[in-house]
Amino acid sequence: MTVTQRRGRRIMMTREELDAFLAEQRTCRVATVSADGTPHASTLWFAWDGSALWLYSITRSKRWSDLRADRRIAVVVDAGEDYGELRGVELAGSVEFVGESPRVGEPCPELDEIEKQFARKNFGMDQMPHDGRHAWVRLTPDTIASWDFRKLTELR
Repeated sequence: MTVTQRRGRRIMMTREELDAFLAEQRTCRVATVSADGTPHASTLWFAWDGSALWLYSITRSKRWSDLRADRRIAVVVDAGEDYGELRGVELAGSVEFVGESPRVGEPCPELDEIEKQFARKNFGMDQMPHDGRHAWVRLTPDTIASWDFRKLTELR
């Protein structure tokens, strides 16, 4: 993973801040590329394991078919209402498909911890509910850019 941020280094999140931010947020915006080159943006819940962003997507979605044809993706997680509160992270790279598709709960040791984390974070459960409609993609980002405008007041 490469932090490619040149501009805005003063407001970029530290590694600890980035990990904490991604651990507390639930919703991300996902951008994929359609077959004709048109961008497609959608919203998903996610989990962060410290090095990869895990997305649990409906397998009959446009997003899923876009990723099957072109694994490139950009994801934004952001928060804040007022300008001085804005903070966020953009992660970009190519996804890997993990586990069966759609996911029905077949044993997959690679998914054990992330499914527990995702279930606790989003459903308040200890076990992941599998509905036979979703499957996992993992984004181990090639690039990460972050911002925390709350640091602007610290810089004055």
